[in-house]
Amino acid sequence: MKQQPNPSLINLLLREAGLVVKDHSLLLTLLIAPLLYAFFYGSIYINKEEENVKLAIVDDDQTRLSRLLQQNIDNSPMVELIHFSNLEDAKEQMYEGNCQGYMYIPRGTQTNLLSLKQSNVVLAVNAARFLPSSDILASVQAICLTVGAGVRLQFFEKSEGMTSAIAMQNVMPVSLDYRPLFNERSSYGAFLLPGLLALILQQTLLIGLSESVASERQHATIAGWLKGGASMAIWGKGLFYLILFSAYAFFFLNVNYSLLNLPMRGNGFELSLLLLLFLLTLIPMGQFIGSLFKSQLLCLQMMAFSTYPIFLITGYSWPFESLPLPMQWLSMLLPTTPFIQLYTAVVQSGASIWENPKLLLHLILLWAFYSSICYARLYSLRKRTLA
Repeated sequence: MKQQPNPSLINLLLREAGLVVKDHSLLLTLLIAPLLYAFFYGSIYINKEEENVKLAIVDDDQTRLSRLLQQNIDNSPMVELIHFSNLEDAKEQMYEGNCQGYMYIPRGTQTNLLSLKQSNVVLAVNAARFLPSSDILASVQAICLTVGAGVRLQFFEKSEGMTSAIAMQNVMPVSLDYRPLFNERSSYGAFLLPGLLALILQQTLLIGLSESVASERQHATIAGWLKGGASMAIWGKGLFYLILFSAYAFFFLNVNYSLLNLPMRGNGFELSLLLLLFLLTLIPMGQFIGSLFKSQLLCLQMMAFSTYPIFLITGYSWPFESLPLPMQWLSMLLPTTPFIQLYTAVVQSGASIWENPKLLLHLILLWAFYSSICYARLYSLRKRTLA
């Protein structure tokens, strides 16, 4: 009987495409989930920053200054004022969750300011919800400082007979030139979305590829896949995912970035090289993980469970240096950790991938590491199946 030739890369590519088409779980994970997640999660943060966060206000001063302060706060797109006649009602509204805090302007505020005495305005915010409380604080604090400086400026000009320039020097002896770079409006959505799109790309690839390998073991088709050798098996199956997810990466960077109004400040060619290296690292990693399971369902459950922990320990949502030391060691084994730092530096700040060679070397070493352990694992499985 004539022995069949070993499969080539193209044969394994076509074989994998056939497996995906026949497997509804793989089809959902690889062809629907990346686009669905990218548009669904992207649409949540499409406005990028909060608007009209409700703040209760009680004005016991009832002066021109207190009305000016309220008018400036209400004109801010961040805050929407809700007026109450007494402080107890304002507190009750905050406790019930109808507003995110309250502001109290006590009697005598204008009189104290005009006589250059300190006057305290109370701002209480619900810090149980971090984002609204920090946004209210930043907006109200800036407006109060501006209005207070304006009152003192008028006092020095009228009462002390100073010129506007000299009065300004007395009011603001130190002038802060605050310029947030790259995320000019300091919006949460503009910070989160680039990393979120990269995580969607990574997790859908890892889940789909590991599922495919686990399916090979579950349905006892692994011998046909490994027939040409471990290296041929890795890159024959991986070629399908490399082509598919390269297309997804191109789509995200052009379509999703445009729809979500995200800047892409870096060099497109360098970013393409970085994404290619990232995908090449994920392919053996996903196959190694999948080879540890004999059940496709169990593999899917474990990989889906890993998504949020991976996001948390890579240093994107929380500074890497502040992670516990064991978490830092674990994070260093994930390709996401060096990739996300390089990727955000390129797309958000326009950096070059060559400006941080340590991160690039880290990603290359992880590619070599996962390629080696994947090869060793598949070589062992091949010996067992052919024995």
